[in-house]
Amino acid sequence: MEKLLPDKLKLLWQSVDEGRLTAEGFHREQERLMAECRRTWMHALLLEGFDDLEASIAFEIGLYTGSEDVEEVKRRCLDALSNIKAEWQRNVRDLSKESVERFYGDSRAMLYELMWWHTLTEDLSPLAYVNAMQFAEQHGCRDFLDFGSGVGSGGILFARHGFCVALADISSAALDFGRWRFERRSLPAVHIDLKEAVLPEASFDFITAMDVFEHLVDPVEAVQAISRALKQHGFLMGRFHAELDEDRPHHVTLDFNPTFRALEALGFVEVWRDEWLWGHQIFRRT
Repeated sequence: MEKLLPDKLKLLWQSVDEGRLTAEGFHREQERLMAECRRTWMHALLLEGFDDLEASIAFEIGLYTGSEDVEEVKRRCLDALSNIKAEWQRNVRDLSKESVERFYGDSRAMLYELMWWHTLTEDLSPLAYVNAMQFAEQHGCRDFLDFGSGVGSGGILFARHGFCVALADISSAALDFGRWRFERRSLPAVHIDLKEAVLPEASFDFITAMDVFEHLVDPVEAVQAISRALKQHGFLMGRFHAELDEDRPHHVTLDFNPTFRALEALGFVEVWRDEWLWGHQIFRRT
């Protein structure tokens, strides 16, 4: 079975430590492997007629919001994080589940922030979705759920590679945008608003929850819902880490020990960990 990108890079660096590869050789190979991963991501998300992901995403946001000024769209993307912080400080008075859900349901800046993140301009960690998709393919998974799907980019990647895709989120605005993106690409998907519906039981063999748990008031409750939605021996991939960040007050959970204890109690066993790039983990439900 072919190793995933973080494992390849870790092994390559071992070759440097052992004197069988120079640091320069490592960095050249790392650039080549990362470029392959980027191409997979870009080819999934690019709109027809585009070969630049940043331009494609800016156009796509503008098309959805009715803005023909691409530079204005980019400005909104670049300002999105500070706007999210302002929205949070203005609207979230307590950390109740209802208050936080209302914030995500109302936030428009979040759409701009997530879409810009997915351009890979400032951060390559969305490429973890490519690792997830490759792992799912290697293990024969076909029924995929992106829990906390946001604007739907991860689901688009999986749909492009033949998976049956479902997207679940508490943000109706994000789900509406994601639905529009899928329809524009003529890709099928199920869209689940978690404020109005529960996840179907025993329906998925692979679930991602990418950079989600730090946003949740009750991550343990989410893990329990995910466990019910997984088929027996299904997989969950997520990143269970966040640090205090004054620019991201919406990261409300920083201690994931209760989440790990809940996973263990529900019969989840860690089967893979990214020890080189972004720290994602994959658990299998036994």
